[in-house]
Amino acid sequence: MDYHSPYFFGYLLGLIHLLGIVAALHALLTVRTAQGSIAWAMPLFFIPYFTLIPYLVFGARSFYAYIKARRQANQEMHVAMANLNWRPWVEEALTARESESYAALRAMPKLGRMPCLANNQVKLLIDGKATFDAIFAAIESARDVVLVQFFIIHDDSLGKSLQQLLLRKAAEGVRVFVLYDRVGSHALPASYSQALRDGAVQIHAFATRRGWFNRFQVNFRNHRKIVVVDGLLGFIGGHNVGDEYLGGHPRLSPWRDTHVQISGPVLACLQESFAEDWYWATRQLPPLILPDTYPDNGVLCQALASGPADPQETCALFFLEAIHSATRRVWITSPYFIPDEAVFAALRLAVLRGVDVRVLIPSRPDHRIVYAASSLFAFEAVRAGVRMFRYQPGFLHQKVVLVDDEVSAIGSANLDNRSFRLNFEITLLTVDRGFADQVEHMLIADFEQAQEITAEDSRDTHRLQQLAMRIARLISPIL
Repeated sequence: MDYHSPYFFGYLLGLIHLLGIVAALHALLTVRTAQGSIAWAMPLFFIPYFTLIPYLVFGARSFYAYIKARRQANQEMHVAMANLNWRPWVEEALTARESESYAALRAMPKLGRMPCLANNQVKLLIDGKATFDAIFAAIESARDVVLVQFFIIHDDSLGKSLQQLLLRKAAEGVRVFVLYDRVGSHALPASYSQALRDGAVQIHAFATRRGWFNRFQVNFRNHRKIVVVDGLLGFIGGHNVGDEYLGGHPRLSPWRDTHVQISGPVLACLQESFAEDWYWATRQLPPLILPDTYPDNGVLCQALASGPADPQETCALFFLEAIHSATRRVWITSPYFIPDEAVFAALRLAVLRGVDVRVLIPSRPDHRIVYAASSLFAFEAVRAGVRMFRYQPGFLHQKVVLVDDEVSAIGSANLDNRSFRLNFEITLLTVDRGFADQVEHMLIADFEQAQEITAEDSRDTHRLQQLAMRIARLISPIL
């Protein structure tokens, strides 16, 4: 065959377009949302030269094969846990049944796979130093089991400090289990993990590329951040392990983030979430610990673990339920503001009900395409009556929701399609006036350091910038 012949190039172009049409039809049939289907199908149909390979890597090619395998692993894990008689007495004794604020979230008891439990103690950890000081102190005090899970672990100063601490505790006989996301921690050298293994620390990567049909899959990521020590003390929130979370990234510093320290029966749920992910990675269960007794008073908490293997879009539905339940205010902070149509409509309806709706987003980008899409959504939200703010001192990475006077939620989930439908996330829902007051004071301080976005900001944006934002929004469902 003459590879320089125009006929060859014609056949090649025809084949690429045929594959693009097939892929476009596949996207229409398999992608979970209409926006995502269109965002993939249109470029696959018209410009397949640029989109076929990205669709192979990031698209929904193996979505159903993956979630089927993941659900099977979860079923196996739950059968194994049932043999341990794990958690039933906690649910029977401590499940919250009487709370007006929790009752307003009418879907939550069925939306979450884990119950709302009473008698927890929670502590707000603002920014990296407070967070990692508390985590490191808890691990230092460990006597039996340490569970550590992060989306990102860097081999930098903070990462090495964590590594050395875990090695020291393992040498003392503490059983240490570390789970990280393979995509999020793609820069983590093999030597980092090997040093931990050599020191008797069990460490594994969470990956979704198991099996032939998933070998290109990088779209489903484990974005959870969980630490549990001896079943007595736990941590979840927005921080990963890296110097930037302590202000070590000059362009984004100071880094603004929030974590929560937890003790109480809800730690059973954090351990269960970790066990699901660990079982997927290893087909083994980590040690699961419940104390014999708990304090008689404390905060109502529900751990909401969500992910693409759920039978419904748990994370997106949580945001919808939280916003719809608000009667006085709903304040949200997120580094990425790319709501889908349902969440955006819920925000608009809350404004029409007279609810004080505020959203705090960064003023500095860490991902420029996401930032551009977020900016356009922010301008549209302002026109709908939502008060939008940009945090000025540094990069805002916290994920916090405050509803009315008692309900707050802090975790790993962003206000975007990736958290709604593609990432494994975990959020701690708290129902307590005292803790909500602390969250309110924290957010008021953040809003005081923010600049409110106005309608004039949208009109003053250059036309080329507006075009870039609209292109970014076009692909936002697949970001």
